[in-house]
Amino acid sequence: MILNYEGVKNKPETLQAMTSLNQSEFEELCVVFDEVWKEQTQQQKKDPTKGGRPFALKTKEDRLFFILFYIKTYPLQEVLAHLFDMSQALANVEIYRLSKVLRETLNRTGDLPARIPEDMLAKLAEEEPQDLGIDGTERRVERPKDAEYQRRYYSGKKKTHTMKNNVVAGLEDMQIKYLSGTHEGKKHDKKICDEEAITIPEGNDLYRDTAFQGHDLPGVNIHQPKKKPRGGELTPEDKIQNRLISRIRVKVEHVIAGIKRCRIVKDVFRNTKQFYDDQVMELVCALHNFRSNRRLNCY
Repeated sequence: MILNYEGVKNKPETLQAMTSLNQSEFEELCVVFDEVWKEQTQQQKKDPTKGGRPFALKTKEDRLFFILFYIKTYPLQEVLAHLFDMSQALANVEIYRLSKVLRETLNRTGDLPARIPEDMLAKLAEEEPQDLGIDGTERRVERPKDAEYQRRYYSGKKKTHTMKNNVVAGLEDMQIKYLSGTHEGKKHDKKICDEEAITIPEGNDLYRDTAFQGHDLPGVNIHQPKKKPRGGELTPEDKIQNRLISRIRVKVEHVIAGIKRCRIVKDVFRNTKQFYDDQVMELVCALHNFRSNRRLNCY
């Protein structure tokens, strides 16, 4: 039996397990996805120098289902090809072709997170003020063969090879406002902030953990747990304050858990195409925004 949207659209739990979306969300996204698909394929046809393989997925629903299924479940490409009745080589082509279509789709729905601090500030200026949180998240990667890359991507914290991103999220709407670039796992959260000049509007409240110790943001009300002094203990007042901060800051962890519903950023990352490691993180953050925009109290 070939896997397709028609076979699972009336099975709510199965559809959500395979795509992270329910039927109404899937069909809403599919309308924009098809518009982008038609535009990009028409541009390709206008250029006679561009060849390309034939389209194996015949309907707009199956094209969207294919790429969402891959991102959500992250099977081996050979398994994916078998499920959708195509060769592994064609499955590989479709993954990267449809990832570009999905990114532009989520851009048009307004769900892509900002990647430049100035863009985040401009977007926040148009929204109702709310408390924000920032945290880093690591993803495992296969052990690089090159010795230099092995050292570069080895994370002492995770005891394995990883990539890292910083995420800024709203603590009320649970939306991802900013996604940093993808860095090697050993890089400190604060250093990523310094290199990318991550900031938020003056007067806002920002909740973060001690990994950002020393990252100063003038005019921003920073809430950060107090570290236990060397050789000493925190006062009862400090412990109470730390618990209060943690209860609010944990919402950022909930957002990251929402991102990692997609196995492609939870399992060991296997793809070798350049920059795809960063692209999929952007896609899953945008999918989280798409879902949380349409579900009340979903996280």
